[in-house]
Amino acid sequence: MPEVLDQAQIEEKLRTRHPGWSGSPEKLSRSIEFANFLTAVEFINRLAPRCEELDHHPDLALRWRWVDVQLSTHSAGGVTEADVTLAGIADEVASGLPLAGE
Repeated sequence: MPEVLDQAQIEEKLRTRHPGWSGSPEKLSRSIEFANFLTAVEFINRLAPRCEELDHHPDLALRWRWVDVQLSTHSAGGVTEADVTLAGIADEVASGLPLAGE
């Protein structure tokens, strides 16, 4: 079973991710505001196959042009290295789409 990261480990690993991420040993979270609703849906459509490849699935909530991303390894009971990896993938996917204010 993967090891749950402690707060210090999470803070260290999030330094290499988008500054919008926050985290605790329970979950990582980021809210992303896209240029419009269709772009927010496109983010989910592009992220989903990458999650399937990893067999690791985020909790996603779509609200107009916002997507709330929450990551946790449920089988381990908290945040693991897999969640940090998936945060990086979410950042990569989001960076290829127009965000609000761009």
